[in-house]
Amino acid sequence: MRVKICGITQADQAVAIAHLGATALGFICVPASPRYITPEHIGNIGEALKDTIQRSLETVGVFADADLKTLETTVKTGQLSSIQLHGNESPELCQLIRQQLPGIAIIKALRIRSAQDLIQAVRFEPEVDGLLLDAYHPQLLGGTGKTLDWASLQSFHPACPWLLAGGLTPDNVVDALTQLSPDGIDLSSGVEVSPGVKDLDQVKRLFERLRPWLEE
Repeated sequence: MRVKICGITQADQAVAIAHLGATALGFICVPASPRYITPEHIGNIGEALKDTIQRSLETVGVFADADLKTLETTVKTGQLSSIQLHGNESPELCQLIRQQLPGIAIIKALRIRSAQDLIQAVRFEPEVDGLLLDAYHPQLLGGTGKTLDWASLQSFHPACPWLLAGGLTPDNVVDALTQLSPDGIDLSSGVEVSPGVKDLDQVKRLFERLRPWLEE
């Protein structure tokens, strides 16, 4: 199972979280976010990870309606392996990004208000490497702490891998995974002291609770 910890802002925490077992680290590239981090800072964290982590680790830049030039520059400067699109990007734009950034994995985030919102997932499946389901908030794009209605997602079986996000914590992740079978999970506010500052004890507790799924 993929485990992505998002909203990373500190190199020492990135290294510690990778050592605890994360398969992906997410960096917020939306300037308005309290978890925003510059491309240069992401690149510095990437160098720290290369110096200490002896395994493959996915580094994900999270964007919202960014232009192609911004995507290209941030991917290069931040040495990103993946991008997550959390705005109103269309399937056609995802196709264009694929052409402009070959070799970079694309994750499309969908903010879910009702089961009706899941229908749009079909439009993105051919153009992306994965989907991420997050809780809807009228002002915030992510890190809201709000959970999804897991029961309503039990029939969600897209043709591409998908990640479950939205208010996951060490306390509720087992409940979520007993109801659903995502290919991975994504946590941010659920393992934080404050926006962008992670609680490493909570991250450790998360991986202890995930052990049965990680050993499969």
